[in-house]
Amino acid sequence: MADKYLLRVTAGPSYDPSSHQVIAVNSGIPTSIQSPVCSASISVRIQNYHGLPHGSPSTSSYFSHPPHTHDQYSIGFSFVPHRTINGKSLVFGNDFEHPIRDRIPPGFNAAFRIVKWAIDPGLDGDVYADKPYLYGNALSSMNVLSVGPKAGKEDIEKQFAESMNNEEAIKEGGFDGGQEVREDLNIPDNAAARQKWFLGGHERLEHWEWEEGRLYKADFFNPYLDFNEFALKLPGFSLKVLGYLGGEDYLRYVLKDKDTGEVLFVVVFTLLPKDPDDEGGAKSSEPGKSNASSSNDSPARSFKPKAEDLD
Repeated sequence: MADKYLLRVTAGPSYDPSSHQVIAVNSGIPTSIQSPVCSASISVRIQNYHGLPHGSPSTSSYFSHPPHTHDQYSIGFSFVPHRTINGKSLVFGNDFEHPIRDRIPPGFNAAFRIVKWAIDPGLDGDVYADKPYLYGNALSSMNVLSVGPKAGKEDIEKQFAESMNNEEAIKEGGFDGGQEVREDLNIPDNAAARQKWFLGGHERLEHWEWEEGRLYKADFFNPYLDFNEFALKLPGFSLKVLGYLGGEDYLRYVLKDKDTGEVLFVVVFTLLPKDPDDEGGAKSSEPGKSNASSSNDSPARSFKPKAEDLD
C-alpha cells in the first residue's frame, strides 16, 4: 500500500482540522498544543515510516530501546492540565464522525476480545453508534506514565523542552516530587502493575486527580497496528483497517474528559492517495492551519479505496 498512499500525521487542540499542525514524525521535534483544557507536547514515532513531511526519517532511535524494538508506533506526550480532572473522567482512544456499523467485519467480537487481551483490557465503547468510539481510561490505557512537578508556567515550559526534545523513551515512575504522588496512593512502580491496579475498581480511579498545573508524561505504543498498511496484526488475527473506516481515510486518537466532552488534544493519522503525475507527491497538499479541510467532519478529504487495497 505504501506505493499508492502517503501517511500524514497531524495534531491539534480540537476535532476541527483547521486547528491542526502537521507532526514531524520521527524527527525528535515535538509538536506543541495549547487548548483551554491543557498545554501539551506530542511526539509521534512510526517504524518504517513513508509519509509527510517529505524527507521524514523512516525510523527513530526510540525503536532501538529494548522495550520498543518490536513496536510499530508510539504516541508520546507531556501535558499540563489547566484544571483538575478526576481520574475516572480522562480517557484515551479512537472515535469517528460517521457510523461504521455497516463496515464491521464478521468475527469482530472475537477480534475485540483479542484487542482487549493484547492491548488494553479496559477498552470499552460502541462501534455500532452513530458516532462510534473505543475509549480506555487514561490511567490504565497508557503503557507508560510518569508524574512530574507542580510548578509555575516558566518552569513547566522548561520541563516541556527538556522532556520531549529528544528520542529517549519515557520511563514509568515520577520525578521532582511526582514519585511521592504515586506513593501516597500506593500506586505500583511497574507499568504493567500500575495498569492492572487501576483496572481494579472505580474507587482507585476516583482517588486519582490529574492536577491543575502538574506535569505528566505518557507513552502509548504497541507492535500490532501497522500504519504503513493501515493493518491490525494481532496474534491469530489480521485485518486491513482501511476497509472498515466507513469510507474515511483517517484514524484518530483523542485524549478527552468523557464527562464534560472537553478535548485535551487530538492526533490524526490520514492516508492520502499519491498523485501519479507527481512522483512521491500526494493528491492533497500538505495541510497547515491555512489549508486544512474546511469540513469539521473529516480531518482530510475522503476517498474510496480500491478493492485490491482492502484485501
